Amino acid sequence: MPFTAVPKPVLTRIACTSLVRILAWHAVVIMGLLTASSSVRAQSNQSEVVPAERALFEALNRERIAQGLPALQWDGALAAAARDHAMRMAQRNTLSHQLPGEPAVQDRATRAGARFSLIAENIAVAPTPASIHSAWMESPHHRENILDPELNVVGIAVVKGGDGLFAVQDFSQSVANLSFSQQEQVILANLHARGLRGAQSTDDARKTCDMERGFAGTRPLSVVRFEVSDLSKLPEDLEQKIRSGKYHAAAVGACQGGNSGSFSRFRIAVVLY
Repeated sequence: MPFTAVPKPVLTRIACTSLVRILAWHAVVIMGLLTASSSVRAQSNQSEVVPAERALFEALNRERIAQGLPALQWDGALAAAARDHAMRMAQRNTLSHQLPGEPAVQDRATRAGARFSLIAENIAVAPTPASIHSAWMESPHHRENILDPELNVVGIAVVKGGDGLFAVQDFSQSVANLSFSQQEQVILANLHARGLRGAQSTDDARKTCDMERGFAGTRPLSVVRFEVSDLSKLPEDLEQKIRSGKYHAAAVGACQGGNSGSFSRFRIAVVLY
């Protein structure tokens, strides 16, 4: 069966640092409504398609490793979201990133328990996992998702439908689920590595984090508030203050409020003394 690319390089900015990228490939088929027997068949063959999911997972990681990129880790929440969407497509015998009455990909992933700052999706319908993977790799935009160095986890689902195997790859840049204390310890470790000692003002720093401006407690020399999805990187304005040599101690406070829609972010206040 020949393949024709259906270019759907839909790039939608959700927030200034959050991105949804969704792309589709499908075989040349005549779409029709699933019969009742086709719908039952799609659900009864779930045990048969687990190896297909594994095949797609191994294939994409071979591609990444060949390009010197780290392998993607399997994410159970993304896989659950992918499976729900693949089943919907197979039942309707329709290839779409969002079926009528269905949430968008970022909302499906969030409801399944995923936490992320970037999410991308590939979908396809074709006879075999090998033909699905080849088609994705031959399409520049789908290949971009598979080889994106910013993505680090993936969930994959394959469901048999009337026109073949309906496949979904949901990728994301995952965000760790950390307590406030754990978030603060990560930032403090970064500050210690830059020569700042920890100040005993965690409660005041947390209250400062909740404030839009100003500070709580003893007057500091400076306050830096920021939201990030990767705690290993300090914002440039904070780095500049540290390099100035004016500050010798810091208190760190984490607080709620680091989410933009379905996208997860950490909200931090660094109080400098």
